[in-house]
Amino acid sequence: MNHRTPAATVGIVGGGQLGRMMGEAAGPLGVELVVSDPTPDCPAAPVVRDQVVGDFDDYEAIRTLAERADVLTFEIELADPDAMEQVGEETGTPIHPDPGTLRTIQDKLVQNRALEEGGLPVPTFRQVDTAAELRAAGEELGWPVMLKAREGGYDGRGNRPVEGPEDANEALEEIGGAALAEELIDFERELAVMGAVGDGETRAYPVTETIHEEEILRESVTPARIDDAVRSRAREVAFDVLELLDGRGVYGIELFETTAGEILVNEIAPRPHNSGHWTIEGAGCSQFEQHVRAVLGWPLGDATLRSPAVTANLLGDVTDPQIAELTGTEAILETPDASLHWYGKREARPLRKMGHVTLTDDETDRDALLSRARSLVESVSFN
Repeated sequence: MNHRTPAATVGIVGGGQLGRMMGEAAGPLGVELVVSDPTPDCPAAPVVRDQVVGDFDDYEAIRTLAERADVLTFEIELADPDAMEQVGEETGTPIHPDPGTLRTIQDKLVQNRALEEGGLPVPTFRQVDTAAELRAAGEELGWPVMLKAREGGYDGRGNRPVEGPEDANEALEEIGGAALAEELIDFERELAVMGAVGDGETRAYPVTETIHEEEILRESVTPARIDDAVRSRAREVAFDVLELLDGRGVYGIELFETTAGEILVNEIAPRPHNSGHWTIEGAGCSQFEQHVRAVLGWPLGDATLRSPAVTANLLGDVTDPQIAELTGTEAILETPDASLHWYGKREARPLRKMGHVTLTDDETDRDALLSRARSLVESVSFN
């Protein structure tokens, strides 16, 4: 492919923080972005060429997007693969990752089956549609189990530990739909690898350690605090996952390191991911620039580590929704190796991801770097 600047237009279904950071990364390349999102003046709007207002499954909005773009992609799993596939066939606009990949990943049961059939290590799981099936799965897998909504789960929503058979009815009602039960993994830590599939090439970023609380990602540490054997196995599994997926783009591959030292695939995101935000400051090419390069079929960028990095999310510390006004940012702004990222969301909600802070330092121990990042996050508030 011949490259020129101004280079191309990428259409993105979804205009949240991931679309915003893609816009920030695309500008220096001469690439323009147009997004579709149901929220007028969405978070990505200030940094992209234009926004089409429409739901993630709005055929007309997606078609308008495709007619203005050289390639179509998405930044949220709520995008409608059927609508995108139809639009792609009608307009000839290429779509990456492939809508079929999104369709597989949207349904966690289908995703797990595809991974298992592909020879990837996953937790033992069972389809559960009734409380009786959940109780049977718990007896087979051993209590407690992790109950997951098959569709629509995001940022920990749709996941619920179930302690015993007496909780089956309540748990399924809370999930509110089709589900699967997984064995509850006794893990040492959670890991993630951001992978990129380009035009005939595949790359992976260094293994990241992810720290969750209440099923929500709070911090990431890169490189992960693991031994070389675990690191090598995590990368091996990540490359195996990438081989199963159709379409170019960046993929977030979430993993468990078990207490026995095994690596299991937890979930896959067919887009840039929270666990890869550290790449903006910590890698040669950020995951956002990498995604733009990949979907356009351009050469992939440098995925190697530039500096050890810790990223800490800024979550809504409010009890009720309120206007988003962050205070106490002076400590972050006064720290030379700290970078503040604000997502442009108008409303703070309990535990909503509103931004993040990344610390990079070649000299500091990663434990100390994590402690410093936590202190910086504690210095700010929406109250």
